[in-house]
Amino acid sequence: MSILINRNTLVMTQGITGKTGQFHTRMCRDYANGRNCYVAGVNPKKAGEDFEGIPIYATVKQAKEATGATVSVIYVPPPFAAAAIDEAVDAGLDLVVCITEGIPVRDMIRTRYRMQGKKTLLLGPNCPGVITPDELKIGIMPGHIHKKGRIGVISRSGTLTYEAVGQLTELGLGQSTAVGIGGDPVNGLKHIDLLKLFNDDPETDAVVMIGEIGGGDEETAAYWVKEHMKKPVVGFIAGVTAPPGKRMGHAGAVISGGKGTAQEKLAVMEASGIKVTRNPAEMGKLLKSVL
Repeated sequence: MSILINRNTLVMTQGITGKTGQFHTRMCRDYANGRNCYVAGVNPKKAGEDFEGIPIYATVKQAKEATGATVSVIYVPPPFAAAAIDEAVDAGLDLVVCITEGIPVRDMIRTRYRMQGKKTLLLGPNCPGVITPDELKIGIMPGHIHKKGRIGVISRSGTLTYEAVGQLTELGLGQSTAVGIGGDPVNGLKHIDLLKLFNDDPETDAVVMIGEIGGGDEETAAYWVKEHMKKPVVGFIAGVTAPPGKRMGHAGAVISGGKGTAQEKLAVMEASGIKVTRNPAEMGKLLKSVL
């Protein structure tokens, strides 16, 4: 089993005719069961055409009705990406994976408000996506480093998602599902949402949780782990702070009033029973040690 996606998930690409949409749709289609899963593209200006055999529709609603796709991946440019999410939500999709980086915060605030009470789950924006190894990948992660197994991975950082997965695979520990949630200040699924899904997944034995400085999502997740999590969790916080006047990392990685530092997050995680490391090279070994 897995969370969010599996070999039977039907996917459409919003922005399939752009350079990025074409490249990553091709890469995802060629991974594992992708040829059966990628069934539609959406571009109102190219409706009736196709991309390498994948039919293109004018709207998400039309693509869903014609193909049965329940998941969308978005490679639409930043000024139009929030509207693309809105369209997918209005069409009643189960999951929207938004890869786009640089969406205006104001647009995302409005979109998050519009999503209240709707069934659609949002992953991202500014995320690498989600992969269930040897079944389906939706996003920009390198498929070859993943291996099917029983470890869940959740990360705010794209590159650290790959780092954790690579370490696990080297140690012979496959992944049930790996999820990059993105580092924007206004986004969809949080650590706590995915921990709940992994906790209920009978084929996930343990979870690697990777956070970043800024915000309080990791602390919220840690408190939930302490009260409810039935499986071991190991954690790491990416804590590179920028020199004065410079911004580094994700837009959400902002320390405010002394809150949201790496040390503060790690302390809360440790107090909640999460095994933490301060060395990103040790994530895989730490996970193996708790199994």
